[in-house]
Amino acid sequence: MVSSASPEALTLRERKKIQTRTTLWNTAIDLFVRHGFDNVSVAQIAAAAEVSKMTFFNYFPTKEDLVVGPMSEHTNEMAETVRNRAPGETPVEALHRHFLDGLARRDPVTGLCDRPHVLAVQRLIHETPSLTSRALTVLVQMQNGLAEALGPTFKDRATAAIISGARDALTMENTRRLLAGESSDAVYPDAVANANEAFTLLKTGL
Repeated sequence: MVSSASPEALTLRERKKIQTRTTLWNTAIDLFVRHGFDNVSVAQIAAAAEVSKMTFFNYFPTKEDLVVGPMSEHTNEMAETVRNRAPGETPVEALHRHFLDGLARRDPVTGLCDRPHVLAVQRLIHETPSLTSRALTVLVQMQNGLAEALGPTFKDRATAAIISGARDALTMENTRRLLAGESSDAVYPDAVANANEAFTLLKTGL
């Protein structure tokens, strides 16, 4: 969890806030992995990070928000991709291009990122009901945002649901294989092939 701004553009206070947020996140994930999400309290996280409970809540409203936070940062991504697509490019074509670019960059939102902390978060989400529920809420928000970008009709909402379902299936397949022990580089060719197949179906069907 880092800022996209260059260090030189940030004030000392801003850098300290980013450092504190990152320390809290890393500390919490380490504790969750070792002891289980439900067995770790906010007080324990704060103590391990050497901050107060109030400081924790200044950065994260709940433990669930801490874990799912990085995922929530992508809530408007599909909608923005559609709104900012190139002239003459259809929404499906834009989303296809964007997903392939994410795979190439090993973007965690595509499920194709095998960095240890990313995999740890994925395991936590899959194994913890409250986190699974929160992640599903984020996916619904992504779908709703896409629907708004497509238009106001029922057809637009149905289209958003179909596109989102296909994208979620691709992401879950990549995640499943990485959690089973495969590397992102090994899965990448199949991930691209699956994405091409899925988006071709969307293009011909929609």
